[in-house]
Amino acid sequence: MKTYIKFIINTFLKSFLFTILIILSLVFIINLLTELEFFKKFNVNIFFTIYLSLINSPSMIFEIFPFIILISTQLFFIKLFNNNEIQVFKYSGLKNSKILFIISLVTFIISLFIISFYYNVSSNLKKHYLELKSNYTSDGKYLAVINKNGLWIRDKIENKTLIINSSKIDGSFLIDNFITEFNNEFEVLRNIKSNKIDIKTKDWIIFDPEIISNNISDRKNSIIIKSNFNYERIQSLFSNLSSLSFLELLELKKNYELLNYSIIDVNIQIQKIISYPVYLILMTIFSSVIMLNSKKFKNNTLQISVGLFFCVIIYYFNNLFNVLGATEKINSTISVWSPLLLLMFTIFLMTSKINEK
Repeated sequence: MKTYIKFIINTFLKSFLFTILIILSLVFIINLLTELEFFKKFNVNIFFTIYLSLINSPSMIFEIFPFIILISTQLFFIKLFNNNEIQVFKYSGLKNSKILFIISLVTFIISLFIISFYYNVSSNLKKHYLELKSNYTSDGKYLAVINKNGLWIRDKIENKTLIINSSKIDGSFLIDNFITEFNNEFEVLRNIKSNKIDIKTKDWIIFDPEIISNNISDRKNSIIIKSNFNYERIQSLFSNLSSLSFLELLELKKNYELLNYSIIDVNIQIQKIISYPVYLILMTIFSSVIMLNSKKFKNNTLQISVGLFFCVIIYYFNNLFNVLGATEKINSTISVWSPLLLLMFTIFLMTSKINEK
């Protein structure tokens, strides 16, 4: 490997690691303050809140990796500018496009590590974080899971525990249901079979139920049971997809399809992971173009501010398209890839004379 390539790679990686450490420290501090606020009513050890803050930080870092890459690239070029190394490269015949290619290749390798290893680790830590914290929330005694056997709900209300299994969701109705009701001693009080349950509100309307109690079966036109869940709450329970690995997302998508549950959010998350290498490479090139076009600025703070300004615009632009995808205004795949294509087109317009900078 040529000396200049080693130098560029080492300088870029040092900038990347420095940025990661700074951002991770900030994220950890913010997490710690949030956890301290949450647990102020509970008698918990300070080390527990520190532990929660640590295991929650990686998943948050994953969401802002594109901006970590952008800032890392800016710091990389600031070093080259301050030491006049960019001019040395230019006089040696090394074009700016070559530098962009090298750091983009490094970014691509980093992105492969992120989606193949880091994401799976961070999702497992996030899952562990949610499990630990649920013990201190009112939701800790409730549970809703989707698997290949349908929707399963454990609900505790009025000194009774309900275990509900439904084969499908059709709008705000649960289809093909079986409910088992237990007392505090976990003894079976009754079983309820029903083809259809209206869950618009927390007062569930069970249509044509067959009620089995003490081996005696009884049928009614309808009954009402109270629950801590309604349609909106069941939908929101499965929104934290950052706690699932890529393979778990694929499995969840399959189970959602069997249950007739909306797969839009899952599709968006899967597409985000697939598009991640492209996103990071584009942010690297975009940041490089900004720095090469602003290298006449003597103030480094101003250069970084320009990058952060565009960073915020890209972030909100991505969020806008994600919301449009989540609300089915546009296709979920289009919602993820459209911002990247627009960013790619913008970079293409800005890099026409990149070697003259």
